[in-house]
Amino acid sequence: MIAVELKLGTFQARYKGQIELYLKWLNKNERKEGEEMPIGLILCAESSKEQVELLEMHKDGIMVAEYWTELPSKKEMEKKLHIAPIEAREHFERQQLL
Repeated sequence: MIAVELKLGTFQARYKGQIELYLKWLNKNERKEGEEMPIGLILCAESSKEQVELLEMHKDGIMVAEYWTELPSKKEMEKKLHIAPIEAREHFERQQLL
């Protein structure tokens, strides 16, 4: 099960508590035997990677992602596509060190 919350604007730390409540409710009332724990996805227009990492949301099965309010230029999109696998690799390497 996945709880998705769409937020209009910048990520705020209090969103973690809100989605934790939803996940606990889903776990208690909707999860069937043999199913994994529910996970949460918070979609925001902006987020701070540092803030999200400090909150250690991944440990609670919560992820934060940004949505675009307008499409970036082709050059900016190419840059993002080039950087994404590098950032993902660095993220997974940091997680293995913890």
